[in-house]
Amino acid sequence: MAQKALPLPLLAFFFFFSSGGILKLANGQEKTWCVAKPSSSDAELAANIHFACDQVQGGCNITQEDGPCFFPNTAINHASVAMNLYYQFMGRNNWNCDYRGSGLITQTDPSKNNFDLLN
Repeated sequence: MAQKALPLPLLAFFFFFSSGGILKLANGQEKTWCVAKPSSSDAELAANIHFACDQVQGGCNITQEDGPCFFPNTAINHASVAMNLYYQFMGRNNWNCDYRGSGLITQTDPSKNNFDLLN
């Protein structure tokens, strides 16, 4: 039987309002996030955004100018949001964060403490 994916609003809730640090989900699994590697080129980031946004319909609206994930307005941060949306939507499998070697899985919530991927 196919596993149901979380609805996008619920997915966004988990992404933005988790309690930080290493989280345990109800099934005991650790919470993880997918982010872009700081060494990724602009072309890789653009390709990752394009792919992820095509797969998670409407999900990338949150990185638009009026969206909650617009700032910091950088390619690496927008790519990380898009990549993580896809990663969460697909069930947090390692292969859903590969992006030809430009993705990185982390146990640190990138939305906490004004985490800036460029620092």
